[in-house]
Amino acid sequence: MKNIFDHSKSLKTGSKAGTSFSLRPLFSLSFLVAIGMGSASGQADHGAGGDIEKCPVMGPQVAPAARHTAASAYGNRDWWPNQLNLGILHQNSAKGNPVGGNFDYAEEFKKLDLAALKKDLTSLMTDSQDWWPADYGHYGPLFIRLAWHSAGTYRTYDGRGGASDGTQRFAPLNSWPDNGNLDKARRLLWPIKQKYGQKISWADLMILSGNVALESMGFKTFGFGGGRADVWEAQEDIYWGPESEWLAKKRYDDGKLDNPLAAVQMGLIYVNPQGPDGNPDPLASAKQIRETFGRMGMNDEETIALIAGGHTFGKAHGAHSPEGNVGPEPEAAPLEEQGLGWKNSKGKGNGVDTITSGLEGAWTSTPAQWSHSYFANMFAYDWELTKSPAGA
Repeated sequence: MKNIFDHSKSLKTGSKAGTSFSLRPLFSLSFLVAIGMGSASGQADHGAGGDIEKCPVMGPQVAPAARHTAASAYGNRDWWPNQLNLGILHQNSAKGNPVGGNFDYAEEFKKLDLAALKKDLTSLMTDSQDWWPADYGHYGPLFIRLAWHSAGTYRTYDGRGGASDGTQRFAPLNSWPDNGNLDKARRLLWPIKQKYGQKISWADLMILSGNVALESMGFKTFGFGGGRADVWEAQEDIYWGPESEWLAKKRYDDGKLDNPLAAVQMGLIYVNPQGPDGNPDPLASAKQIRETFGRMGMNDEETIALIAGGHTFGKAHGAHSPEGNVGPEPEAAPLEEQGLGWKNSKGKGNGVDTITSGLEGAWTSTPAQWSHSYFANMFAYDWELTKSPAGA
C-alpha cells in the first residue's frame, strides 16, 4: 500500500468555542478543495477496566515502569489511583496564559497583515536550509503534511482532536510516530512566528502554511479562515487509546474499533500506510480506511479526494531502516537536541538519507507541482508489490 502519512495531505480544520468559524463547514470545505485537485506517553494496558480507562479524572492506573519518572518511581497517582484528578479542571487556566489572561486573539488577528505573512511563507517554501533540505527544492509537501496532521486527529464521536488549538506542539502528538520529522517543519516556521508574534497563532500558522504550500505549487485554494486560538500546555483530557507502546493495537473488540477512537493504532492519526498490521492487503485496507475516515467526518468521495490530492505532492522517506539509525522522539530526546527528535545517524541524516516512514519515493514525476498524475499513473499501469530500502 502507498504511504499515507509521510507526505503531503489536504487540510481539515477544527473550531473552538468563541471563534468565528465552525468546524464542519471548514472541514468539508478543505476536502472540497481536494476534490477540485483531483487527485502518549501511552496509557497503561491495565487499570480500572472498561470505560473508566477513558475518563480523564479517574483515568487508568498507570504502570510506573511506563512512566518517565526517576527510576520509574511511584507518583501520587500510583499510590492513590482512585483519587480524583482535579487538575484536569484547570487546563490552560487564564492565570497561566503566557500572553496574559486578558489576551484576545480575535482582536490581535485583526491587526495581521495577511498578505505580507503569505508572502513570507511563499518565500520560505523554496528557501531550502542545509540542516533540513527541501525535497526537490520545495518545502510545500512538508507543510501540507504538517497542516493535515494537525487537523487529522479530529474525530466525530466526541469532537476531540483537530487543528483548532495547535496541540501538535505538545505531547503526545509531537512525538507520535505518524508525526515523524514534523518537528522540523515547525522549526522552519519559527522565524516567521517570531516576526508576527501573537497576531498569528501556531494553530492558524500551521494550517495557513499548508494553504500557501498548495498555492505555491500551482493549486488555487478557496481562501483561509483564521481564528484558531492556541492552548499553551498539553491536553490531558483526551483519550488516545489504551496502549502503552507506539503502534500497539489493543483498541479493537471482536474486530470493532473502540469508541471514541478513529485511528487504528497508537501514535497514528488514521490507518497504517503499509496496510492493516503492516500487511499490504488492499481490500482490508479499504475497509479500515472507510471506517477510520468516516469517524473523522468524511464520506468516500472526500476520502478519495484527500488521499489522491495529497499523494500528488511530495514523497515518502524510507531510504534506510530506522533500526539503529533513528533516535528517540522529541519528548524522549536528550536535552542537546533542543526540542527536536528522531535524530538520524545514517549518512547525511537528512536529504536523500531522510528516514520517516518505511516507504520510499515520490508518487508522480512532478512532486512539487499540482497535476492529475497520481490518478493517471494509478490507472495507466499494472503495479507489483515491492519492498523499499527500509524493508516496507
